[in-house]
This record gives sequence, structure tokens and C-alpha cells, in this order.
Amino acid sequence: MTRYMLDTNIVSLLLRAHPAVVARVTAAPMVALCLSAITGAELMYGLAKRPGAARLARAVDELLRRVEVLPWTPSVMAGYGETRAALESQGQPVGALNLLIAAHALETGAVLVTNDQAFRRVPGLVVEDWTVPTGN
Repeated sequence: MTRYMLDTNIVSLLLRAHPAVVARVTAAPMVALCLSAITGAELMYGLAKRPGAARLARAVDELLRRVEVLPWTPSVMAGYGETRAALESQGQPVGALNLLIAAHALETGAVLVTNDQAFRRVPGLVVEDWTVPTGN
């Protein structure tokens, strides 16, 4: 079964009911979806910046209960180091949090679901953009 790791921007669009993202997420088996612990941390940061956003907090809590959050492991750490060094040596750096998420997807064999084009610079990373309706 293919695993789909949802990037933070896709989760944000899901929480805002982006039609194409909602359609793709609901069409996927729940067991196929996952989040990086880094995305989980970014969601917690977003909530900390908006302490009065009770509806958002409930939506994030529901998502985190339903979608598996993958932990960082020693193999993910090693993969991050190798990927970062390779990209920097090629003059193709990727933002810190994005690179952590990319390395996590690579090491777990997940397809990264994102609409951030910077991820496409990561060698070997399989990326899908679920903001585009299927059939387009």
C-alpha cells in the first residue's frame, strides 16, 4: 500500500476545506495517510499563535487522532543528514522544516503530498500535488 505523507500546507488547505484536497483525502484509505512529527509540531505552533481559535484546535485534534503521526527515528535522522549535505553541495538548499519533512517521507517510503514546488528539488522524493483536481 502506498503511504501518503501530508505536508503542512496540504493540512492547512484541508482544514480550510479546499475542494480538491478534501476530495483526495476522503478518497484515500485513512490507513494510507500519515503526517511527519515535524508537521505535527508545525500545527501545534500554529495553534499556539492563535490561542482563541477553538474551532481550529478541535479540527487539528480530530486530524491528529485520525491520521498516524510518524515519529523521527535514527534512520530518518541519518537520511536527513545525507539529503541536506547532497542538496547543499549542489547549491540547491531547501528550507529547514521542509527538508526535515522531505527526509522523513524519503526514509519512510511515503509519497509527499504538497503544493510547494521546492520539494521537487529533493532527489528521489516522490511528490503529488492534491490541490489539482484529479483528471487534470
